[in-house]
Amino acid sequence: MTPLDPAALAADLVRLESTSGNEGEIMSYVDDLLSDRGWHVTRIPVSPGRDDILATSVAAPLVTLSTHLDTVPPFIPPRFAGGRLFGRGACDAKGIAAAMCCAAERLRERDVPVALLFVVGEETIHDGATAANTVPTTSRVLINGEPTESTLALGTKGALRLALRTTGKAAHSAYPALGHSATRDLVHLLAELDSLMLPHDDMLGETTINIGSLAGGVADNVIAPWAEARLMARLVTPAAEIEKLLERWVGDRAALEFEALVPPVKLGHIEGLPTSIVAYATDIPKLSNWGTPYLFGPGSIHVAHTDDEYIELDELRRAVTIYERLAVDALARAAG
Repeated sequence: MTPLDPAALAADLVRLESTSGNEGEIMSYVDDLLSDRGWHVTRIPVSPGRDDILATSVAAPLVTLSTHLDTVPPFIPPRFAGGRLFGRGACDAKGIAAAMCCAAERLRERDVPVALLFVVGEETIHDGATAANTVPTTSRVLINGEPTESTLALGTKGALRLALRTTGKAAHSAYPALGHSATRDLVHLLAELDSLMLPHDDMLGETTINIGSLAGGVADNVIAPWAEARLMARLVTPAAEIEKLLERWVGDRAALEFEALVPPVKLGHIEGLPTSIVAYATDIPKLSNWGTPYLFGPGSIHVAHTDDEYIELDELRRAVTIYERLAVDALARAAG
């Protein structure tokens, strides 16, 4: 069987639009590709029209290579230029998926009991990983793929989504004394964020909070009866610590709602590979049943989600060998 070319496969994956919630076509493509190449493919239902893909080389795989195939919007088609593959998902994480497929085939040839797990929904609520974690597995090692600049990440920050909502009273804006502005209350509250003493961890660094979006009011000449801010905290300590801090800060000045949570994690290490700490969250906490977690991937998070997202082709090809080595070494460590 002709070996897979990681660059060509990555371009084929990038060519398929797979914004979170619209992953059906790319999952069918991967299903057909791996089935035709002799893998046993199982679909894991997530939501109507959306499945994860689990491909195994043996009945009881011990090491799993996993990443996500959904992307953030907008769709950007692939193009090659200057030794790079550009396009949405080139490094986050379709190039990674291509390298994993190539590495898994090498591992299968070496009789390493390997599986590939490709999930949906990582860029939103991690529902693909949550569904995959309900499936019985024999895996003892999980190698998750995100763009770590070809370093082995020793830890990842967590993420907590939350909403702040204020309530006012509508009135004609010419007579502000007759109403109460929810937008003014919210702006004043958010202005205090920078003064909060947020948790710190010696390995993972500082907690940060991003104000992702603001909404409120009904018209320019109406005192705003409502306002909302959506925030995301990047966690370095257990979520309960930041939740209590934020509850004390807000008090009765707004309604505070905590939503999706991904806890921070500290990860496995293999000697001889350069290491890093990454600030973004991953599917790893939602895949707790899949074995000791490791995090590695070609490409940089600094170009992910941008209009010029790309992956270096030389780095992509090197990643195939590193995934192969990482799987073997991590499995040996797991065996004792």
